[in-house]
Amino acid sequence: MSLTLYAATTNPGKLRDFSVAAADNSIASGIAVEPLPNLHTIPAPDEDQPTFAGNARLKAAYYSRFTPGYVLADDSGLEVDALHGEPGVRSARYAQDAGFQPLPSLESLTTDERNNLYLLERMKKIAQRTARYHCVLALARGGTVLLTADGSVEGAILTSSRGAGGFGYDPLFYLPALHRTMAEISLEEKHTLSHRGRAFRAMLPQLTNLPL
Repeated sequence: MSLTLYAATTNPGKLRDFSVAAADNSIASGIAVEPLPNLHTIPAPDEDQPTFAGNARLKAAYYSRFTPGYVLADDSGLEVDALHGEPGVRSARYAQDAGFQPLPSLESLTTDERNNLYLLERMKKIAQRTARYHCVLALARGGTVLLTADGSVEGAILTSSRGAGGFGYDPLFYLPALHRTMAEISLEEKHTLSHRGRAFRAMLPQLTNLPL
């Protein structure tokens, strides 16, 4: 089949995850993922839903009104079991939303570093450290959501950062099977493990039923 999906993102990492997933799957033969045209000119919607699924569906439906084609949108983040799923949909703004203020000597920290530091503070004295990266994808056309799929990567939160690669919570996210954090593995390994890629692979069989 020949099908183009327009991803509602300009993030090269996300686009690469989708491309790697498509290339590794025979079902995806003929499926191309391209950035949504003129995305930078479209006002972003308020991502005000309490779940990844809600935000993914909201974004897919919204952006699909700006093109006649199929639009793919995702929402993803970190879920820590001992924190009842936090930071969840607030993963990118975890420390900010909590009003977390590090010591004055740490004011120059990046957003990712603040989020990691706040997560470590929240998990002090917590023994259960299981967590996962979770992604939900939604596909829409003409304002209507047609398909959803999700994917995840299981791991655990360390008590200190390890590795200089990746972004977000990667330096704290430990992969037991590899004995390394997400920040210690290669880009190739990361794209193979990607929760976003796994969600896309889960969606691929459903794409064969879409009208072209």
